[in-house]
Amino acid sequence: MSALAAVEEVPVWLQVNGRPAVTWMCTPDLLEELAIGWLYGERYIDSIEQVHLRPCATDLGFWAEVPEERVSAVQAEGRHPVLASGCGAVSTFLADPATVESKPARGTVPELEQLRGLFKALFARGERYKDTGGIHAAALVDDASPSLIAHAEDIGRHNAVDKSLGAALLARRPIEGLGLLVTGRISAELAFKAARAAVAYVATPSVPSTLAVEIARRSGIVLVGRAVSGHPQHHGAV
Repeated sequence: MSALAAVEEVPVWLQVNGRPAVTWMCTPDLLEELAIGWLYGERYIDSIEQVHLRPCATDLGFWAEVPEERVSAVQAEGRHPVLASGCGAVSTFLADPATVESKPARGTVPELEQLRGLFKALFARGERYKDTGGIHAAALVDDASPSLIAHAEDIGRHNAVDKSLGAALLARRPIEGLGLLVTGRISAELAFKAARAAVAYVATPSVPSTLAVEIARRSGIVLVGRAVSGHPQHHGAV
């Protein structure tokens, strides 16, 4: 009998300035990247220099210290939890795209064959995907090369994106204007994270949600659905 195929899923907690902030159900690797990417996406930090992150020695968790004025600013936004379609609850304004700052388009999208090549490289890096099939992946793209940077896999699609963003921040790599590849559908929370990171586009073999398209239109990013098919669909700032 073959071994049971299963994907690791564990809880990992984060406290910000001594207060509980979030617990992720996630794949237990690249956890520092996950924490940094989440703090960035939730507006607690703009750069790696604004956070001191300490891992717990006895448990899967982190203490983060950020400027208290950033915590106050986040709290002043009056956020409320949203049960997101992607996976779990998030504390962003996903239900109201009008809260996303309107910006002009900020970049171009690679041609079809280049996108296919980038996704081929993304799938080739998917060690957990090869083992189980039950995993999401994300990676930032430098179109000037073109090449993948900051690849990550996770049981949660938004976790994989946070890990990719966090890896770029830890490497002091500017994120604005890069591309973002994801393997699942582009939900509102992924579009919001992409808008916050100021990437040029998000591409997927799947499709975006209607709310993700509205967020993309306001934020100046392009969403590319069916990116590896013969007829990719462009949405948002086109």
